[in-house]
Amino acid sequence: MTSLRASVEPLVAAIGASIVELDDSQESDVVIEWEGEPVFAVRLGLNLDGMVAAVEAEFGGTLGDLDRAGKQAALRVLDERGAFTIRRAIEDVADAMGVSRITVYNYLNVIRG
Repeated sequence: MTSLRASVEPLVAAIGASIVELDDSQESDVVIEWEGEPVFAVRLGLNLDGMVAAVEAEFGGTLGDLDRAGKQAALRVLDERGAFTIRRAIEDVADAMGVSRITVYNYLNVIRG
């Protein structure tokens, strides 16, 4: 049987959150219970590295390996998940894609129409 933690890890990664042990949890974390017992906590918040890793997993490779259409599609997903509300996200994503930040801005302008 798959553990609860393993079952929720893809969802947690997709929303840019992280799983933390109960001993390390903070008041703002969401405690996950199973059969009435707390088992771990989820730390919400925007985590660019987690978002990028989730998108790379969805697209089957690194952002830098994607073709132009793939990069635009990945940017659309990151934008929908709020990645670009994070400070320095444009620069960090541009570095991960191997393109300039101007290219990322241009792609976002196309995506946002």
